[in-house]
This record gives sequence, C-alpha cells and structure tokens, in this order.
Amino acid sequence: MKTVSLSGSLRENVGKKDAKALRKAEMVPCVMYGGKDQIHFATEAKNFKKILFTPECFIINFTIGGKSYNTILQDIQYHPITDEVLHADFLFVHEDKPITVLLPVKIEGQAPGVMRGGKLDQRMRKVMVSGLAKDMPEEVTVNISKLNIGDAVKVKDLAIDNISTVAAGTSVIIAVRASRGTDAAATEEESEEAAAPAAE
Repeated sequence: MKTVSLSGSLRENVGKKDAKALRKAEMVPCVMYGGKDQIHFATEAKNFKKILFTPECFIINFTIGGKSYNTILQDIQYHPITDEVLHADFLFVHEDKPITVLLPVKIEGQAPGVMRGGKLDQRMRKVMVSGLAKDMPEEVTVNISKLNIGDAVKVKDLAIDNISTVAAGTSVIIAVRASRGTDAAATEEESEEAAAPAAE
C-alpha cells in the first residue's frame, strides 16, 4: 500500500466547544485508537483531499508532537448539508496485527464475451480484505481475459498472497452479461446459417 505523510497537533482540550473552534480554523478534530492510549489531535481540513477524493487506499503516517504514527482511516463524519469533514477516526497500524481495508479493483485484459457484443457489468469497485500492512497490495487485480457471456469473477476466485478476503465469497465482482444487441446478432447469425444451404 502507498503511504501518505500528514501532520497534526495534539488537542489541549477535548469537547464540543474546542471542536467548534477547530473547525472555524479549518482544522478537523480526530482521534487515533488501537494502541495503549487514544490520541486526540487535529489536522488541517485540506489534508483530507489527499486521502478521500481518490479510489486508492493509504497507510497514513501522522507526525504529531515530534512522534510518528502509522494509521488507516477507520471512520469519518460529514456535515449533513455541506459535506464538510467534521471528525475522523484513525486506527493504529501494528506490524504484527492484520488490518482490514477496502482495496480498489483494477480490471486487466479484454473479455471475449464483450468482443462478441456482451456488456461488462462491474458490481464491485472495491473489495474488503484483511492482512498485515507489509503484505497489503495497492489494488486487487481482476483478469477478465477468459470471460464469455454469462461468466463472472467472484470474490472466492481471488488469490492474493498472504491476504484474505472479508466479503462473501459468492459476491460477484465483475460479469459479462448478454445485451439485446447480442441476442439480435445471434438470431441474425443463426438465420444466415440456416439460409446458406438453400442458396447453394
């Protein structure tokens, strides 16, 4: 996984009044947990652009009070009207403990079924997986080069070294389904084949 480095400052006070003052200063109140103690801190609101407006998943390295912490974004709260980030929760990343993240799906290859007129139906843009941070890839690659019309790649078909999937194995990631155009072309082709002997 890629790492994004951000900075933050420890919060002297924890409460609604302090949180409101931080937001006015374009800062976001945050908390880190999953270690011995929770760390309450704040980071600039603009920092979230680096980790939210992208399909990628990151290890977020925070520098706070002269110390460095590896984390993943666990939860985020938005303003119901403005979509402004109100609060964020981060989970400590430990070298010996697995993390659970949503990885983006990358499509590789060209499906024969699509070349025959089928329609590619991607039902999952991200897949939830679990494993150690050092083994975690940046994305989940799904090869569709063997998919004909009616075929699909399911979560249980994935094979990622040292990483396990969390989503249901029967969940479809991507499929090739027939379209009206495909049915019409097939009917036309059958008609031509049937007419060929008569023409001879």
